[in-house]
Amino acid sequence: MTKNYLITGGAGFIGSNYVHRLLKRGEQVTIYDNFARAGAPRNLDWLKQEFGGNAFDVIVGDVRDADRITESARGADVIVHLAGQVAVTTSVINPRDDFESNALGTFNVLEAARLSGRNPIFIYASTNKVYGGMDDVELFEETTRWRYKDLVKGCPETQPLDFHSPYGCSKGTGDQYVRDYARMYGLRSVVFRQSCIYGTRQFGIEDQGWVAWFIIAAVMRRAITIYGDGKQVRDILFVDDLLNAYDLAVEKIDVAAGQVYNLGGGPGNVMSVWAEFGPKLEKLIGEPIKVARGDWRPGDQRVFYADIAKAEKELNWTPKVNVEAGVQKLFDWVTENKNLF
Repeated sequence: MTKNYLITGGAGFIGSNYVHRLLKRGEQVTIYDNFARAGAPRNLDWLKQEFGGNAFDVIVGDVRDADRITESARGADVIVHLAGQVAVTTSVINPRDDFESNALGTFNVLEAARLSGRNPIFIYASTNKVYGGMDDVELFEETTRWRYKDLVKGCPETQPLDFHSPYGCSKGTGDQYVRDYARMYGLRSVVFRQSCIYGTRQFGIEDQGWVAWFIIAAVMRRAITIYGDGKQVRDILFVDDLLNAYDLAVEKIDVAAGQVYNLGGGPGNVMSVWAEFGPKLEKLIGEPIKVARGDWRPGDQRVFYADIAKAEKELNWTPKVNVEAGVQKLFDWVTENKNLF
């Protein structure tokens, strides 16, 4: 049965990929976006080229505008809340904007869902940053990466929350509000704590989207700076796998409602940001890459990879695209679309 989807941040990286998928299978879609990010107009043009300008609705709006998002949510069966400020570094520079975009913005979208009277399914894109630096978790150092000593499967959802950085606080505030609206109001909400999503249509910048940024910078011969020792470890998840989880949450909402899930590549898709990724990228480019070095940035975790066992068990979800295949897909897309950069 066709559903009416409202995608906040629908012209962004994740949003435009999801809109494309939804339109391809015949769903009704409304994009709600303020088009503040440079890549958003390009993604909207892409969607119009693929499906035509009348295949979906577009509302130019900001989630900080409570009245506008409330009106926009009235007919939605599913709300996927992706809009917001996305970078730790930006949140440190301008914490008020970060708070208003993420904490207040998420509250406004939740209220819009509650007041709609339709009890829509509500999916929230949270972040691994809600776990903070995990200073209580022992690490050990290997030649090319840091690693958890005891969390063999990665960080579980039961890890204590420790909002670190304004970004961690604002996204964590949204995370807990979304969770609690299921308990207090019966909203069919699902929290996904996402870890390093990457893929096509990602216009990565130095402050956010590091896999895409390094590839774009290398292909376009732009300067690259490595902050910290380059051995920081992340589990990376290709965007198609993330969208599979969104679909499964909607399909299995009787199980997923009120739940929190880690969504990342898991221990099988772990990579250090330069000590391991650098050689892969040099192989793709076919030449050495010179990089500058900088100090550790605020809120930068030495290690994060997610324990994804809960999503595997309850949603029957597993990542399908491994690191090698995913990086190759993104590299091919960047090299074939240099005009976009």
